[in-house]
Amino acid sequence: MPVPLLVIIDIAPAAVAHLETAGFEVFQAGQHGGRAEAVKRTGHARAVLTNGSLGLTAAEIEALPNVEIICAIGAGYEMIDLPTANARGIVVTNGAGTNTQAVADHAMTLLLAIAGTLVPSIEAVRRGEWSNFSSPQRDAASVGERTDFPYRRIQVSGKKLGILGLGLIGRQIAHRAADGFDMQVAYHNRQPVAGVPYAYKDSLIDLATWADFLIVSAPGGDATHHIVNREVMQALGPNGYLVNIGRGTVVDTDDLVAALQARELAGAALDVVEGEPNIPTPLLTTDRLLLTPHMAGRTPEAIDAMITLVEQNLTAHFNGQPLRNRVN
Repeated sequence: MPVPLLVIIDIAPAAVAHLETAGFEVFQAGQHGGRAEAVKRTGHARAVLTNGSLGLTAAEIEALPNVEIICAIGAGYEMIDLPTANARGIVVTNGAGTNTQAVADHAMTLLLAIAGTLVPSIEAVRRGEWSNFSSPQRDAASVGERTDFPYRRIQVSGKKLGILGLGLIGRQIAHRAADGFDMQVAYHNRQPVAGVPYAYKDSLIDLATWADFLIVSAPGGDATHHIVNREVMQALGPNGYLVNIGRGTVVDTDDLVAALQARELAGAALDVVEGEPNIPTPLLTTDRLLLTPHMAGRTPEAIDAMITLVEQNLTAHFNGQPLRNRVN
């Protein structure tokens, strides 16, 4: 008989078909009255597929008495209640490594876009303001001193990049920055990473003070909640840029809005925000800020790899075989 699998997140029909072919009966929360109703109606589920942002609460785990394994499709698993899972003997896995290349690519895309004023430049051209960017007067050195967002375009190559969180994704970002853009790279972690050629900074403040750009590649959770605060932003400074492809909760949203409005940062680019998919209104009305909808890891290649790993882990678990990426 197919193994009942409750899917909390939205997945494509092709992914559903992949899991069904592998021997799982898929119950999608969005097609069963929403998440709360789906949990009530699928108490017989033996497996759950979710992600780090949506997770699975203690109450939901208790309402699913037959669950043996919870798979997080991406690298994060911060909103899965691990103590409750551990107490029940439930296996938890994640998808670390499946979207590493895609997220690192997107991080560099955001960095280049915010430093190159890509979006406002495109919008200006559509408004017929080509000469505002291309005339000799605009190319003069004095233009680089302007602080209004559409004209403050800077070079990325050769600059200093700080990375908060030198995990799998952080190391791929560092590789791209150092080898592709000749950037100096330093990082801050809970502890130094052995065998990497990048400088370690003892504190986040030290890293931000040193850097021209700060990319956040840290996981969510209590340990990282709002650690990128006003003090860190002020250390990065009025010529510094912040990029977040980690988790929205790592950056204090109110502090970010205040820092941008006070011109304490040159700009910021976020793929993740607190409360997503509901975006705080101030983020939508603040200039010098770029937003993308948590899409960094959503390339076809990455999605295929994530679903394949989920299928492999589910199959391995129910066949009594070793699992990849077990986190508890």
